[in-house]
Amino acid sequence: MYADRLPTAVRQLLTDLLVVFWVYAWIRAGIWVNDTVEKLGVPGQKLQEAGTGIAGNLGDISSKVGRVPVVGDDLTTPFTRAADAANSLAEAGRQQQEMVDNLALAISLLIVAAPLALVLFVWLPLRLRWMRRAGVASKVRDEPAGQDLLALRALATRPLNELTKLGPDIAQSWRNGDAAAVQALAALELRDMGLKPAKPR
Repeated sequence: MYADRLPTAVRQLLTDLLVVFWVYAWIRAGIWVNDTVEKLGVPGQKLQEAGTGIAGNLGDISSKVGRVPVVGDDLTTPFTRAADAANSLAEAGRQQQEMVDNLALAISLLIVAAPLALVLFVWLPLRLRWMRRAGVASKVRDEPAGQDLLALRALATRPLNELTKLGPDIAQSWRNGDAAAVQALAALELRDMGLKPAKPR
């Protein structure tokens, strides 16, 4: 999970903690935005409650008026129509709430999606790649063949200014199988990954 060398391990730990905080902060921001946008649905909720209440009251009145002999059915018609209009009002309030809910969800997902995409597609692949490389390197560093592989990789990938610090003839020494040169090159490659060199035999 982490490097052998303390500075690299501390940097990795701090980066991991920063990423966790980054994700947490954006999720909290998404929740806050969702809650804020949801408040726009309060008028729709009140409209629905008012429409439902009015429709219920008109329905009760209609049923009572309908009991009036002879003219009861005629008297209920206006109340029934008014109740239908109140139900339409309540439905409009419900639809407004639904629209606000969908909008709040969409905005929240958009806010959270971009930071999570950075973590999943940038940071995580780099972190896993290092773990894979470091895992293989730590397995082979104590093996003679592994030392040769690490030395060869250092010769192929390390900048020239780093290689020349090991000596002007480091490549020739490696070709000649000089154990000290191989160990120095392997240690250079391991240091780049934050790993300690192989233990002396």
